Amino acid sequence: MTDHSTDIARNAAIFDKIAERRAERRNFLRYAGGAAASAGALSLLNACGGDTGSSSPTPTPSATVPTVGADADVLNFALNLEYLEAQFYSWAAFGQPLSAGLTTGIGTLGAVTGGAAVSFSDPIVAQYAREIAFDEIQHVVFLRSVLGSSAVAMPAINIAGDATGAFTAAARAAGVVGATGVFNPYADDISFLLGAYLFEDVGVSAYKGASPLINNAVFLEAAAGILATESYHAGLIRSTLYRKGVDATQALYNPTILNNARLISDARDSLDGSGDIDQGIGDATTANIVPTDPNGLAYSRSTGQVLNIVYLNKAAVGSGGFFPSGVNGNIRTSAASG
Repeated sequence: MTDHSTDIARNAAIFDKIAERRAERRNFLRYAGGAAASAGALSLLNACGGDTGSSSPTPTPSATVPTVGADADVLNFALNLEYLEAQFYSWAAFGQPLSAGLTTGIGTLGAVTGGAAVSFSDPIVAQYAREIAFDEIQHVVFLRSVLGSSAVAMPAINIAGDATGAFTAAARAAGVVGATGVFNPYADDISFLLGAYLFEDVGVSAYKGASPLINNAVFLEAAAGILATESYHAGLIRSTLYRKGVDATQALYNPTILNNARLISDARDSLDGSGDIDQGIGDATTANIVPTDPNGLAYSRSTGQVLNIVYLNKAAVGSGGFFPSGVNGNIRTSAASG
């Protein structure tokens, strides 16, 4: 049986760290040099759902703005993705899952298969992992608070690092490992970064694609705040992988990183349809930290295309891959992408 007292104590420690990080941000802003710069940074933090202690926090739904209908469907779809990311990063950075109190809601409550702490060799990568984990946990907390009683439960999630894991299935399909190979994102720093890379670009395109579906301005601002944070995460993961793939002076330098990132990008592109809406991180001479269209705009994916990738299936299906029983909510079927 699960020791809930231990679970609560461990997760309390994580949220203590979140509070500490918020305090560090406030102290930085206080002395960052100039009221204008601080005001701009505070606005960004508020948009991301951070508690800055300012007098103008991110707008939240009031009793006169019910979280029902299409808007709630879109935010619940996003919540499913945040459950996935938060569980992955929480395990990788802290060696433990989300608190049980952050997983309940409408629909079938699932379990998490897999997850392990990464023994990071590069302390900078370890710091990145912890910061992203804090953000992803806060995204779950924030979306659940916005949705209130309309929030869906966490569905079953597969983040195992063995032969049965969705990471291995994705890596085999992409050609990162052979047909019988195993991809374990918790094995080392580079494996962790590649696992994170698989998720982060999808998250950015998912929020951008979902934004036109949101009618309420309050919910749209909330989604935009998370989109901005996910974009920072994606850029950080891509730039870290790129440098470790081209700079021989870097700890854990490995020139195969560029090719593996390209293979993952090609696999995502293959799953989500015939369009070319994904890009690798560059080659030995040219970085590609921000994947954009000819207008310099980030790509969008429909909810169906996002589910193609996380279900690891080109067909219109309701489950698979990282969500073996499907996601919870009204948006749950992938697109028939050929």
